[in-house]
Amino acid sequence: MASDINSVILVGRLTRDAELSYLPSGTAALAFSIAVNRSKKEGDQWVEEANFFDISYISKSAENFKQYLTKGKQVGIQGSLKQDRWQDKESGQNRSKIKIMASSVQLLGGRTDSAGGPGGSYGGQGYGNAGYQGGGGYQGGGRPAYVPQQNQGPDPYGGDGAGFPEDVPF
Repeated sequence: MASDINSVILVGRLTRDAELSYLPSGTAALAFSIAVNRSKKEGDQWVEEANFFDISYISKSAENFKQYLTKGKQVGIQGSLKQDRWQDKESGQNRSKIKIMASSVQLLGGRTDSAGGPGGSYGGQGYGNAGYQGGGGYQGGGRPAYVPQQNQGPDPYGGDGAGFPEDVPF
């Protein structure tokens, strides 16, 4: 018997600054949206089509990470889909919306990104059937100089902790 899979990986740009709130447990939660472009061929021409996704990022590190999630910043998101369902109070119709529960948010664009400094990533809380649960903490991709240096351990690439060399093509 095959098990179900609910996994999403997206790269896009923030359409607005991230908004910070707190769960009743006191855990920080960020809400933001990203636009992800897709090229498709219409006749003889290629056209860009934008898709917009709402993201929730629940993590102990979300409070510190908020300042880097600003409109226009390119990010990589890894997480899962979650469907919210409710009944419209005015019409009584059933409504639903799918959003992405991010388990990892990675700043992209490198040192030359017009929206900010070097990239890095934080792992967030995993989403489980019983509610928000899971780990947190820093996840690879090189250590950006401006992100708090907590519990990162030795640099996986050796050297002075600078992460990837500048000439790596990805």
